[in-house]
Amino acid sequence: MDGHSDRVGALSWNRHILSSGGRDNIVVNHDVRIAEHKVATLSSHTQEVCGLAWSPDGLTLASGANDNKLCLWDAAASSSSRPRFELTDHQAAVKALAWSPHERNLLATGGGTADRCIKFWNTQTGSLLNSVDTGSQVCALQWNPHEKEILSSHGFARNQLCLWKYPTMAKVKELDGHTARVLHMAVSPDGGSVVSAAADETLRFWDVFAPPSKSHAGKRSASDIAGGATSKKLSRTMHIR
Repeated sequence: MDGHSDRVGALSWNRHILSSGGRDNIVVNHDVRIAEHKVATLSSHTQEVCGLAWSPDGLTLASGANDNKLCLWDAAASSSSRPRFELTDHQAAVKALAWSPHERNLLATGGGTADRCIKFWNTQTGSLLNSVDTGSQVCALQWNPHEKEILSSHGFARNQLCLWKYPTMAKVKELDGHTARVLHMAVSPDGGSVVSAAADETLRFWDVFAPPSKSHAGKRSASDIAGGATSKKLSRTMHIR
């Protein structure tokens, strides 16, 4: 599928619509059901689009770029449309985007090396709810589908993953193992495991989002929160080079 004049660095699905973001600064919406697939070209960013994420309800597309800007687009946006909101609070590239599976209209975003923050937004109003300085570049974000927790992956200096409680943003655990910045994360279909991909050319699998047992009624035990060395929920299971 064409539509871009330079490399494509971000993709996100919304049913039959595939959105792509490129170094040509645009977002293209493709309807994969039809031959004339390009249904909208969204222009607002002034540098490469490096992050895209559709909301779970399919009504809003979030785009982040190297211009430090976060844009929120309506699903019905056309090539002549402007974003519903243009948010400029980040001080570096916005690559990490993650919609909450627990609260509607709640979006988490992460900034690059000059920013280092995870920010939480009410996308209905465009208001900033919270901002937390993580101390390092935020490359990716992934919500726990079972509990109100969020996992972040980082670059310089430690290239670690961090698990946070939401909304307090108390740090539950740091997961080390990668030797270069952790660029991508994806959660398994059962919501229990996370795979991380880094610039060290390895994939690492983590048992970080294990479903809560019935006996715990959906709550993590104190020993898990303390991050004990024997916790199975927070262990690295394997890595692939």
